[in-house]
Amino acid sequence: MVLRTEKAVSPTTGEVTWLLVDEETYRPHPEAREFSLYLWGARRSPQTQRAYIPRIGRFLNWCAGRGTDWKTVGLGDMTRFKFHTERTPIRRGQLPSGKTVNAVLTAVCEFIRFCAVQGHVAHDVAARLSEPRFLTSPPVGFDPGEGGQHLMVKARVLKAPEIETAPATLTASQVAQVLDAAPTARDRLLLTVLVEGGLRIGEALGLRREDMHLLPDSTHLGCRTRGAHLHVRPRQGNVNGARAKAGRHRMVPLTGNAVHRYRDHLAERETVPEASRCDYVFVNLFGAHVGRPTTYSNAKQIVERIGRRCGFRTRPHMMRHTAATNWIRNGVAPDVVQVLLGHASPASTAVYLHARDDDLRAAVDGTSTGAER
Repeated sequence: MVLRTEKAVSPTTGEVTWLLVDEETYRPHPEAREFSLYLWGARRSPQTQRAYIPRIGRFLNWCAGRGTDWKTVGLGDMTRFKFHTERTPIRRGQLPSGKTVNAVLTAVCEFIRFCAVQGHVAHDVAARLSEPRFLTSPPVGFDPGEGGQHLMVKARVLKAPEIETAPATLTASQVAQVLDAAPTARDRLLLTVLVEGGLRIGEALGLRREDMHLLPDSTHLGCRTRGAHLHVRPRQGNVNGARAKAGRHRMVPLTGNAVHRYRDHLAERETVPEASRCDYVFVNLFGAHVGRPTTYSNAKQIVERIGRRCGFRTRPHMMRHTAATNWIRNGVAPDVVQVLLGHASPASTAVYLHARDDDLRAAVDGTSTGAER
């Protein structure tokens, strides 16, 4: 039996889940189906489901091809699967990075741990794939317990080496080009919210008008935060599938540019009756789905198309990387950047602290100049 990933859409709610099905019979893999429902019930993002399920299918197909019972895999089997993943080319014949390999191993180990809890596999099968580790950077609000016993967590035994590099960002000149090339006020507002506020694309697309507090004083709205800002609120069931990661609410200050562009966008959408009635901030202004909230795929196409028009590559998450990098380089404290980005752990923010090639060159050149004097 060869498994393939298929998208399942609920006929009543329209919600999307991802399943592994038999290529011939289209019968869902039972344990993988339970795991997919668990991810959905745990409010993991649709992107997480979409990423995890194919990785698990890759592992199950590998086991079936070798005649290995996935329910009894040992550390040796997982080591061979790791080697197989590392040596199997992906896009354009390129071998996967260490980060990609680790993402596959994480999905598989989480699946096996879930199956152990559900009684589908023996607990010792999942136990031998993990080892205790000390949690050095607990998330905000984490309770370490008496004596710190909760700081010991289970981590994967197998891990591929990763080459840590600074995230791809845009220069100030490129940001200006992208904003100038945006064809609509909506697109300029979306780019501004991403590149100045550091929002995830799902957070931006889930914004409602009531989340935009743009006056100097918002007490009449029941909000004590002063100055222009927006609220990222975790909502379930957004019709465009937008999600605020990890279900945490946070406030993000807005610049004067964002305020002016929001006003321009409101004026623009008032000329489209279907759009003016929608409560979402970002809506389709034309086409077959005019007036409906903008989806992730639409927003991704918008950002990438603007980048191509400017002659360089752009992606929605690159805007968030740019915002975080600018904050760090302008001297904003890492813990403040962590709150602005909505990171649960300082480790997620630490990626923006890595030095780039230009930083290393500037440091060496500066030292050499001082030595010559």
